[in-house]
Amino acid sequence: MYVIGTAGHVDHGKSTLVLALTGMDPDRLREEKERGLTIDLGFAWLPLPGGDEVSIVDVPGHERFVNNMLAGVGGIDLALLVVAADESVMPQTREHLAILDLLGVRRGLVAITKADLVDDDWLELVAADVEELLAGTSLEGSRILPVSATTRQGLPELVAAVDEQLVETEPRKDLGRPRLAIDRSFTMSGFGTVVTGTLIDGRLSLGQDVELVPSGMTSRIRGLQTHRQKLEHASPGRRVAVNLTGISQEDIPRGEVLTSPGWLRPTTAVDVHLRVIPDAPRAVRHNMFATVHTGSSETVGRVRLLDRQKADPGESAWAQIKLDRPLAAVRGDYFVIRSNQATLGGGRVVDPHARRHRRMYQPTLERLGVMETGSDRDILLKSIEVSEPAEFGALVDRANLQPRAAAQELKQMASESLVVVLGKMAVGPGVHVFSATGWEKLGDRARAFLDSHHREYPLRKGAPKEEMRSRLSLTPQIFGEALPLLEADGVVTEDGTLVRRPDHVPRLPDAQQAAVDAYLKRLESDPYSPPTDAPVNGEVLNLLVAEGKVVKVSETVVFGGPAYREMVQRVRAYVDEHGEITVGDVRDLFDTSRKYALALLEHLDQQRITRRVGDARVLR
Repeated sequence: MYVIGTAGHVDHGKSTLVLALTGMDPDRLREEKERGLTIDLGFAWLPLPGGDEVSIVDVPGHERFVNNMLAGVGGIDLALLVVAADESVMPQTREHLAILDLLGVRRGLVAITKADLVDDDWLELVAADVEELLAGTSLEGSRILPVSATTRQGLPELVAAVDEQLVETEPRKDLGRPRLAIDRSFTMSGFGTVVTGTLIDGRLSLGQDVELVPSGMTSRIRGLQTHRQKLEHASPGRRVAVNLTGISQEDIPRGEVLTSPGWLRPTTAVDVHLRVIPDAPRAVRHNMFATVHTGSSETVGRVRLLDRQKADPGESAWAQIKLDRPLAAVRGDYFVIRSNQATLGGGRVVDPHARRHRRMYQPTLERLGVMETGSDRDILLKSIEVSEPAEFGALVDRANLQPRAAAQELKQMASESLVVVLGKMAVGPGVHVFSATGWEKLGDRARAFLDSHHREYPLRKGAPKEEMRSRLSLTPQIFGEALPLLEADGVVTEDGTLVRRPDHVPRLPDAQQAAVDAYLKRLESDPYSPPTDAPVNGEVLNLLVAEGKVVKVSETVVFGGPAYREMVQRVRAYVDEHGEITVGDVRDLFDTSRKYALALLEHLDQQRITRRVGDARVLR
């Protein structure tokens, strides 16, 4: 199913033409009927000769209501530009055509209304004016048909032309992520809250849980209708009315986007490719404020030009728009900017979650160019590079690709060593991805950290994992998934709670080694009552502990490794035989002092080898 949108100057007969074609008056408001002036969006539908129906969005033509016009034409497949024969091309004819061009509407028809009021020669002049107007726009070459809603002249030909155009129009892609830009919300007696809009990108189903973005409100679909017909499922490209539960109509302004929960993130900054229309009344200057329209939403934004100081009428520029309030947008969405009730330009969103950029910076401009026109692979790669490691869901959101296709592409890229996928799960939500370049940079940072650590602490076996994680600015999950891959790449070696460079071995200088040998001999000479005045510094002692040559049981008592292991074995045997052991028993067992006996038992308690029961210890 497809959607037609009208366009054209005020009083050129758009609503009258829709009424003549469909039998439905698109003007809903009492003020509209009293004044004969369309103020807000109107809706109707038209049966086609082939048996299908097409939705019609009728828009206001007055310059004061262009914002309402913009809320309705964002999702149309075919434009019906209306030009009155007795007035020909007028200001809003030009402005509406410029908006259709900015929004990428590629198919259209022109209806020259009120054809019964002029002669054939005048009709030819008006048609020539329209042809000249269309030249160079997305609707260049569109058929021009004279019609009259009063005499019904040309209406059958217009309907047939609509049918022919839509037969050649590709259906909207189903990316599996429905978006319905809400252009109307109201309450129906007996049903509750109803919202309407054009469904793009995916399907909606009865009973489905949904989320409204940017507000974050959640609801469930109670009912679906198209053209007053109930549906179980709604497919992309339809005008849809959605009955929602548990939410008030007053809480749903125009501009909210109804979608499946969890994937569409609001944004306050977008990178765009901006085109300034040739008829713009002024240039777009760096840091100027403008009203930004996309989908059915409208907000104020500051336009930061990235490659120039100003963009004159007819020029294009890369820009970042900083929005006053969050809105929902994805890559490829069209937008329009206006100022002082005049349309200045528009274009397409290239990055919906933009970071602040250096201006006039060529690598940024090149990346935006790839994001706009590159292949899926190129777009994925550039999206990853913006924020590494990129989480799959956020990556698909930024790139605006179908998740399954994106997962397949990433798998192939991983097999070609273009990206590195963390973890053991299949590529999908929650999985993080590095570009090959980003992964190499992470490895370089890990090497640099460990090399520096080993130089500063040459006698330590390695650096604490947590310290390295913090230096690399990784979350615990990502660090845990990255570490085995870094080890497989030969960057690091895990050693318990430590990490080190694979070739790092703590070594004592010859002068220190002689002092250590002498110290170990002193420990061996009196193994159960060793000296407490260690002639080695803390770093050397920590190395001996790490190598198992000594065991530090308290701040002052250090046993030689062999003696300590013997003492533990004999304590275990004593408890096995006697059921428990006291400080006095240990003192007598090793012919040592109470100081050493107590230090040993307290250490064994800490190691969970023994536990204290009264004045004695038992084995755990």
